[in-house]
Amino acid sequence: MSRSYPMRDLPQQVTVYEVGPRDGLQNEAAIVPVEVKAEFVDRLADAGHKVIETTSFVHPRWVPQLADAEELLSRLHRRPGVRYPVLVPNLRGLERALAHGVDEIAVFASATETFAAKNLNRSLETQFDMFEPVVAGALDAGVRVRAYVSMCFGDPWEGDTPIPQVVAVGERLLGLGCYQLSLGDTIGVGTPGHVTALIDAFGSPDRLAVHFHDTYGQALGNTLAALQAGVTTVDASTGGIGGCPYAESATGNLATEDLVWMLRGLGIDTGLDLDKLVTTSTWLAERLGRPSPSRVVQALSKG
Repeated sequence: MSRSYPMRDLPQQVTVYEVGPRDGLQNEAAIVPVEVKAEFVDRLADAGHKVIETTSFVHPRWVPQLADAEELLSRLHRRPGVRYPVLVPNLRGLERALAHGVDEIAVFASATETFAAKNLNRSLETQFDMFEPVVAGALDAGVRVRAYVSMCFGDPWEGDTPIPQVVAVGERLLGLGCYQLSLGDTIGVGTPGHVTALIDAFGSPDRLAVHFHDTYGQALGNTLAALQAGVTTVDASTGGIGGCPYAESATGNLATEDLVWMLRGLGIDTGLDLDKLVTTSTWLAERLGRPSPSRVVQALSKG
């Protein structure tokens, strides 16, 4: 594809917030060697990524795949101009992250009562008791904080998530000092009109990002709706890998390559080299022992 056909009222540039090394790999049953993870991160930076969520400082018992967080960070060849945020669930995780020189973290909240209980062992209200000291401690240390909100569109136990409930959770996180709020469709049930309604309910898209899963094939359509609503940061996972270990109905993330293909066709700049991304996904698929679920990777790797 060599030509682009822009649409009205879309941004000229989009930041792709790459989550493959963390959200993509965390659901893998077989432990991926740390040297493979380090090379994966370096390949993503080489492909042009400016922000790569690298790992998570969770307890190894919760997510065994990410038990090597410290070793992975020590192996990274950090490139100038590239951000390497990590997910931090609690104060102990923050302490570990700060000890390894991390300068950006993310916290992970729930928009629903049931998922807060299953994922955080907290209620919808008391989850903030865990986030407040983490965010405050990070900001005091000069570390930027991003916030995820999961189950923004639907919950496998509760059904549709009320928009005012999502907004209430999101605004509290922004009020704590988080610089950005990523709205997660954890089980992939959102549709474009729902996306538009949720973003509009926040009043301004300036501090919002979106994080779509492709369970029902809606991730790209939902992304386009988010862009039309003014969002300019989109989470994606190279090769479309990932899911959620605490929600069995969650399938893979929006594939970075599929996103870049669409954005390139719209004339929107991402700064990413699609050929290098496809090569990286093919390389990773060989190490995971299965083909990439990304449609663009499948098409270009054959062609």
